[in-house]
Amino acid sequence: MTQTFDPATERADLPFFPMARAAGCPFDPPPEARAGQQEDPLRRVRLWDGSTPWLVTGYAEQRTLLADPRVSSDPDRPGYPSSVPRNPEGSSISFILMDDPEHARLRRMVTAPFAIKRVRALRPAVQKIVDGLIDDLLAGPKPADLVEAFALPVPSLVICELLGVPYTDHGFFQSKSSTIIKRDAAPEQRFAASQALSTYLDALMGDKLDRPGDDLLSGLAERVRAGELTRGEAAQMGVLLLIAGHETTANMIALGTLALLEHPDQLAILRDTDDRAVVASAVEELLRYLNITHNGRRRVALEDIEIAGRLIRAGEGVILANDVGNRDPRVFPEPDRLDLRRDARRHVAFGFGVHQCLGQPLARLELEVVYGTLYRRVPTLRLATELERVPFKHDGSVYGVYELPVTW
Repeated sequence: MTQTFDPATERADLPFFPMARAAGCPFDPPPEARAGQQEDPLRRVRLWDGSTPWLVTGYAEQRTLLADPRVSSDPDRPGYPSSVPRNPEGSSISFILMDDPEHARLRRMVTAPFAIKRVRALRPAVQKIVDGLIDDLLAGPKPADLVEAFALPVPSLVICELLGVPYTDHGFFQSKSSTIIKRDAAPEQRFAASQALSTYLDALMGDKLDRPGDDLLSGLAERVRAGELTRGEAAQMGVLLLIAGHETTANMIALGTLALLEHPDQLAILRDTDDRAVVASAVEELLRYLNITHNGRRRVALEDIEIAGRLIRAGEGVILANDVGNRDPRVFPEPDRLDLRRDARRHVAFGFGVHQCLGQPLARLELEVVYGTLYRRVPTLRLATELERVPFKHDGSVYGVYELPVTW
């Protein structure tokens, strides 16, 4: 029988986000979010504003809803489960927070540079960046902060090259993007950071309109000249690609390294192989195991939807906790065990359906090069502090570490 939620008789006392990671294991999702995952993969949670959207923790249920056109990504729709207060002045909305057909129209403008064949052609350039940064790391002082010396520069250099953004400005855009994704930043701070990045990308777009090059922003500028995009739309797409292109991968590099250092038997698999297939499989398992986007994919129902014995009514919010879905034992046996030999390709770290992450081929390539190179070139790499003293990013929607002191 289909069940509905009656706020007059039922309670939703589980607060959702921010939640602490599981005690004793900073790599595991919060135990409160995983409770009853198999028996009750949909349940109500309470947000900061008192609203009670559905929390979806089941893997199969997440994929079903992410592929359902009856759920919307538009945060302006009533019932949308916002993770933080929205700025009353408004803010620019990227195409990832739009529904089709507008979402599809804008997404098509930037799909070509992220096509698998074109991304694979970037491997030599990415390898050169990784090797150069490792050279610098080994020539520098010990201990070193792997975040500052390696994890952040790798994806920043790659996305700057791809977009046509000067890497000399990386301090500026890294600072602004970090403010935007911080959950405890005031709405005014996030809005100001977003506006600063929009202004910066708009100025770059002006440069590309005057002096186009062979980069993604120049391609967007061509769309502006053809009347397919406004300059503002092009700049905002640049903001999205710049933030997504370095922030998430940087956190995966650092957090993945820490997880491997804490699992030396798994680290040995990568350290002792030059087989790209083994490395690629390991990347999928690390993405499943860590799944650094911990804010959940948020939607609102446009129509009544029956799923897993529950009725989600039109106008009710839905949070799809992908980090929890990737620990569903019905799909991944012993899900809390890091196993680089596991076939984890079905994970939902990049989402599913029409809003699946556009840049996943590039992220996979960068992680394959990093994980396939760093531990072979620095086989004695080890943590230079206690795990308990590593500063984790519990205050952001993208999980990771602020610093990772290492030595060798």
